[in-house]
Amino acid sequence: MMRLPKFSYRVPKKISDAVKMMADSGPEASFVAGGTDLYPNMKRRQQTPKTVISVTRLRELHEIRGDAATGMIIGASVSLTDLCEHPVVKRDYPVVASAARLISTPILRNMGTIGGNLLLDTRCNYYDQNYEWRKGVNFCLKKDGDICWVAPSSPKCWAVQSSDLAPVMVALGAKVRLVSTVSDRMVDASGLYNDDGIDYLHKRPGELLTEIHLPPRNGVRAVYKKLRRRGSFDFPVLGIAAALDIASDGVVRDAKLILGGVAPSPIQVREAEELLIGRPLDIDCIKAAAEACYLKARPLDNTDFVMGWRKQVTRPFVARALEELRG
Repeated sequence: MMRLPKFSYRVPKKISDAVKMMADSGPEASFVAGGTDLYPNMKRRQQTPKTVISVTRLRELHEIRGDAATGMIIGASVSLTDLCEHPVVKRDYPVVASAARLISTPILRNMGTIGGNLLLDTRCNYYDQNYEWRKGVNFCLKKDGDICWVAPSSPKCWAVQSSDLAPVMVALGAKVRLVSTVSDRMVDASGLYNDDGIDYLHKRPGELLTEIHLPPRNGVRAVYKKLRRRGSFDFPVLGIAAALDIASDGVVRDAKLILGGVAPSPIQVREAEELLIGRPLDIDCIKAAAEACYLKARPLDNTDFVMGWRKQVTRPFVARALEELRG
């Protein structure tokens, strides 16, 4: 049985107290909400914080307010279950509710939070193993080692971004609020992620994710498609988030196509977006955009399924997403 290491557990009741605790505790501390990512990582000794600061009692982090006309603000500690079932989220931002419903299992969605999913640690077959297994293969670049076993000649870690909500938030143009003792700033969701499996977030030490801000809908329609082996529980090995603004005459005015599960960060395929904008969303247009996404997808052998097949599946998944939006 894998056991948690010893740690100090603290429970602030105000955001100001939480960020001060983090500042006082230093780099060997971590925030936790549902703990569905952090605690398994601690059991595998991937992360070993000396102090764990729970944000579950911060009331502001559990609020949902706004609508499609004004935009919506979602507290970072809103559970994935509450996100799925919230009537305004389902009505005005159905892609957010549907993507959240695809995460893990009902029991884990009861514990997991939107903020936790957006900050999910990158994953890899050589990293997400227990300590003894990783020691047996001589560890890896992401934790305790000096080589990436996926790409041994690479100086970079290629662990994969495996959040379902991250590509959706990037596609919708969402922003996140990050609070610390020295700053309170808003960051575009697209600017939150870094294309490096180790340093995968543009988030300063000590910052707490408190809110997610969704912009007004303004007629934008969005959809998310997920590839995984089983119908539940599994992380995505390919995620497609597509958001389109289609005029009344059928011409695409704006487009966002984001790939998840193929790199250390969500990948925006601008080449595919340019093929869609200014054109009617017909079959030829959809095929061209799907081909552009296929060329951009470069999965490595670090998750489930054969990497070549994962790349091939990009075409039909993008096509299905765009066809759904056209319909």
